[in-house]
Amino acid sequence: MTNTKISEQFSVNKLNNNINHSVCRWCYDDIPLEALCEKAQDIGIKSVELLGPEDWKTLEKYGLTCAMANGSDLGIPKGFNDPKYHGQLKKDFLELIPKAADHGLKNIICFSGDRNGISDEVGLDNCAIGLEEIIKEAARYNVNIVMELLNSKVDHPDYQCDHTEWGVALAKKLGADNFKLLYDIYHMQIMEGDIIATIRENHQYIGHYHTGGVPGRNEIDETQELNYLAIMQAIVSTGFDGYVAQEFIPKGSDPLKSLERGIQICDVR
Repeated sequence: MTNTKISEQFSVNKLNNNINHSVCRWCYDDIPLEALCEKAQDIGIKSVELLGPEDWKTLEKYGLTCAMANGSDLGIPKGFNDPKYHGQLKKDFLELIPKAADHGLKNIICFSGDRNGISDEVGLDNCAIGLEEIIKEAARYNVNIVMELLNSKVDHPDYQCDHTEWGVALAKKLGADNFKLLYDIYHMQIMEGDIIATIRENHQYIGHYHTGGVPGRNEIDETQELNYLAIMQAIVSTGFDGYVAQEFIPKGSDPLKSLERGIQICDVR
């Protein structure tokens, strides 16, 4: 479908609401948060995510939520696979969980951390040990802890949770309904491909999705190799009722127009 046809369809019809739309704040850091919220509100996005408690009230002012809250300040490389970080991670998450619940937020992001010589098997065990108490506490508040799948080939060298199979093994090991995976389509296309089949096979372990064009992590239009229309239709067919967040870095002259275009592509019937 051409850009013109999609734009015409979008201008005539309201959003289909088969996808709950979100956007990742960091991709639009040059735009004031309130301006991003106004645009989100205007085009039917329900959430601006990867934000901490200091920004949640701003979202509420615009009737928006934060579909995926930031977790520990330790960030991506220092995660649950290394026991030396467990104490700080426990402190950070146990403080954050009730704050998120007070604002009606359901998901907090977490990371495996970099391998740093830790085997996949040991890393899996360490993550399970480090997450166990946190997940139990989160369940008391009806909050999910969600680990992101990231590529270790291009963007995050040495990151451990870099394949769906490993993330699913961790979810099975934990056996908790409130531990899920953040399936980042961009990252998993780089690491695995076979996106739609993987989603269909593992959807019960996935609590959230991120988009991004491959190659380059730019707009999700016809300039890249993924068919996001088909991917979104596959997600909807699994019965998924969570959020899909746009997480591409706009390279066009109008970043907010690129964001609107991404929503148009993903707003499937």
